[in-house]
Amino acid sequence: MNWHLPSACALALLAAGPALRAADVAPAPPVIPDRVFRLTDYAAVGDGHTLNTGAFRRAIDALEYAGGGTLVVSPGRWLTQPFDLAARINLRLEAGAAVVFTANPDDSRIRGDRFRPFLLASDAHDVMISGAGTIDGQGQAWWPEAIRFRDEANRTHARSNTSPRPRLIVFDRCQRVRVEGVTIVNAPSFNLVPTRCADVSIVGVSILNPPDSPNTDGIDPSVCRRVLIDHCRIDTGDDCIAVKAGSEGAGVSEDLLVTDCAFGHGHGCSIGSETFSGLRNMVVRRCTFDGTETGVRFKSDRRRGGLVENVTYTDLVMKNVGRPISITSYYQGATTDLPAPGEHAAPQKVTATTPHWRNIAVRNLTATGCTIDAGLILGLPEMPAENVTLENLTIAAPKGLRIGYARNVALTNVHIEAAAGDPVITDDTVENLTRSE
Repeated sequence: MNWHLPSACALALLAAGPALRAADVAPAPPVIPDRVFRLTDYAAVGDGHTLNTGAFRRAIDALEYAGGGTLVVSPGRWLTQPFDLAARINLRLEAGAAVVFTANPDDSRIRGDRFRPFLLASDAHDVMISGAGTIDGQGQAWWPEAIRFRDEANRTHARSNTSPRPRLIVFDRCQRVRVEGVTIVNAPSFNLVPTRCADVSIVGVSILNPPDSPNTDGIDPSVCRRVLIDHCRIDTGDDCIAVKAGSEGAGVSEDLLVTDCAFGHGHGCSIGSETFSGLRNMVVRRCTFDGTETGVRFKSDRRRGGLVENVTYTDLVMKNVGRPISITSYYQGATTDLPAPGEHAAPQKVTATTPHWRNIAVRNLTATGCTIDAGLILGLPEMPAENVTLENLTIAAPKGLRIGYARNVALTNVHIEAAAGDPVITDDTVENLTRSE
């Protein structure tokens, strides 16, 4: 292990860079015309039994023809099959209104095992979902088969353990998107997915799924630019947030801010696992984690990686999390190859899908009642994690923080209370580690 000290100036610039670029993310808001239509004007019945698909589609068609505006959904349970949103439209759910999607797989089936999203906006601009109402995906109808599929796939070591299911809300190739105030529950799989979008704001949204509901990611931006996730509450069965970078050549995910959010059950605020096309300039700040499996999470492997750089997590409070920090290039199928402390893995050829973590900072984090360990930072022998700053951390956990296959790691005022073993387990594959109070 080399103990060369990088200059304080260099480390400060690395750490400050992402915060300076991403902390002031301000997506352009959608522009919605003033006109207002009401769903009840289109023969809709909110009794929880009458099918209102035609009413939603007629109302949206009428708004689109008129040039856009707000579609108001009044209190009631509005059962519907999947439908599309369009440009310059705000779907506003009043308090007591619930848009409930049907549980029949054939209603969303495209063909075979392909399903369309329940609520889709595609190639649209200035699109909004707002209000104090609820969007319900009735995922209970899908989860038992998904669990059976997952367990069988794990037993047979299949390549994928995720059964085909529809996503609840998808914005695809959209500009100026805002989701505000609504509660999203019981998604069959992912809840809210902006993909290939620019200027996305998700503010004051609650996403609630049972902790054992499979693959129910909360918010999954993929290949998006200028994304704000603000004052959201997410309690779910998979990643609370998972920022992805799509497929190779799809474009870089950049300029993202997650701020003042509360995470319950789930896998934390994640980056990955798909990072093919790269991610840069992201800040996660002033968030709480309670009962979450992981807090700070970077995940990828040699099949789906890319460059992730300039990311800061700061001012975080965690209680009863499993692992507060996880930065790993050994994810899912590759975890069986996870090298033990002191073990040297053979490097492989660097390819376009080699994961690369660079310029990462975690600051001002307090974690109590951790159930697994204090954390894991583990790059690859051919591509170490580099320029990692941990500053002002207080963690109580059964085991310490392990660091391996990393270079230029700075630990400043890091206090780890490990019930067993060393508070920091540093492999001899770490280059240029510095520690200071």
